[in-house]
Order: sequence, then structure tokens, then C-alpha cells
Amino acid sequence: MDMRTTAATLTRTALDLYGAASERGGWHRGAGHGPSALIDAGVVAWLARRGLDVRWRETVRPEGGEDTGPALDSVASLCRRLADRVEDSVLAGRTFGVFGGDHSCAIGTWSGVANAVGRAGPIGLVWFDAHMDAHTPATSPSGRLHGMPIACLMGHGDDALVSISRETPALRPDKVCLVGVRSFEDGEHALLERLGVRVIFMHEVRTRGLDNVVEEAFAIARSGTVGFGVSVDLDVLDPSEAPGVGSRAEGGMVGRDLAASLARVRDQRNFLGLEIAEYNPIFDENGRTARQVRRLLAAAFLDGDSR
Repeated sequence: MDMRTTAATLTRTALDLYGAASERGGWHRGAGHGPSALIDAGVVAWLARRGLDVRWRETVRPEGGEDTGPALDSVASLCRRLADRVEDSVLAGRTFGVFGGDHSCAIGTWSGVANAVGRAGPIGLVWFDAHMDAHTPATSPSGRLHGMPIACLMGHGDDALVSISRETPALRPDKVCLVGVRSFEDGEHALLERLGVRVIFMHEVRTRGLDNVVEEAFAIARSGTVGFGVSVDLDVLDPSEAPGVGSRAEGGMVGRDLAASLARVRDQRNFLGLEIAEYNPIFDENGRTARQVRRLLAAAFLDGDSR
């Protein structure tokens, strides 16, 4: 299949949704229940009522369950299975959405896209996150895998995770842009600087304006690529907006502003899919974070109206 043609002709109203019940990569229990909590909150049914051709496919779990074996084995198992599902959707010409779970699930999501595209060309990624998520086992103070997906996707990490992409690395550094970063360690910062990854810190977002930096980020992800995607870690939002995350970081974005900027993907013919990660219903307050998820989905796939 010619992925250049597929990426250019995706049906904007056809959406495959997956859950990624990942929590072994992070600090806290509860993130693995994020996908089911969003379904229970009616997010998928609401999209369907708005006229979207949406199919809930499944919630992907590691073989043997979340608590079986070491965290690396659990995360690698889930990511391999998620990669296969996402690959199927991209090859079928359908846009995809993934609900995480901790952000280690991104290794599966974007490896799956890379596997679908194969050698047709690189893919681009805009990564909204308060953190860099670019540690390797050698630099991570905690050893938690949710702090490593960006590094793994660019070929730096444990082979069990890096090799999920048949085309290694899954991502080229010059096609990736991080937006909203405000909490990081020296080791991961040094890796991204060495690789030449564009990182737009939160102070630059405030100085230049979110619309301007998002325009730059999308330009990086779209330039010379077969298609591009967006990964949103909900902790990019201020905790007052989205308390239901595992690693809160003060001074983040406002949900309605992020949604307004994200809405521009609806006009991009080579937009492949959206991942929303790190929703932990245990820490949510009166469903505020779940409503932000709905707002972001509306922006990307509908008209931006989350009512």
C-alpha cells in the first residue's frame, strides 16, 4: 500500500479509538483505569451522537495482566499489542485515537504508525507535555518508563522497547517538536539538544503565544513527512484545569486555549491520529479532567464545541 496516498486521503469523519491500560510505566496506580473511566463518562457515546463515524475497538492490556512480571516486560507487551492495533487502523485509512494510561503507551502508538508507513517516508509528531519524557535507563533518576518514550522512539533505550518499531528509529529528531515543557532533568535535556529536537518551553509559549508556537510545531511535524500525529500528556495543562494526572506541574496551559490551537489539525490532510495520555481518574476532581479530554477530542475531530 502506498502510504503517501493513504495519509493524504484519510476520511476525516472515520475514527478508531483504543484504550491503553498502561500504569506500570509510571508512579501511581489508577492510570490503567483511565480508558474505562472515559468510556464510563460517555466520551465515546458523545462523539457518536455528534455524527462522528467512531468505532471503539478495544482497551489494550499487556499479556498476562498489568501485575505480571517486571515493569519492562509489562510495558513492552502492551506497547507491542497497541502498535499492532494502530498499524491496522492506519493501513485501513482511518484516523486513530488512543486513550492512555501512563505515557509509556506512546512507544506503542507511534511505533505502530511507523510500522504502517514503513519506508514510504518519515512521520512527524507534536508532543504536548510538561516533561521531556526523553530519559534513557542510564539517565533516569527513577527508572520509570513513562519518562522514556521520546528517547525510545528515537532509538535510545532498552531494545525491548526500541525494537517495537520495525523501522528503527520510529521518529526522526528533526520531525519532532515538544511544546509546553517546564519540568525536566539535565540528562534528558542533553540528549534532546544533541539530537537537535525542537523543544518549546512553557516560558516561550507565554512570550510568543500558543497559536504561534503550535503553528511552528505543526510545520516541523509536517515538513517532508508522510503524515503526522499529536500526543497530549494531560499534565501539559495547569493542575487547576486538569488535576487528574500523575505528575502535576504548575504553570501549565489553559484547556480552551490548547483546544483552540489543536483544532487546526482538522484542516490538515495528512493528520494521522491523536493520543491523550496520563489520565488518572483517582486524582480527578468532579470530572474536570475528563471534560478536558472531551474538549480536546471535539477540537481535533468535530467543531471544537464540547457541550
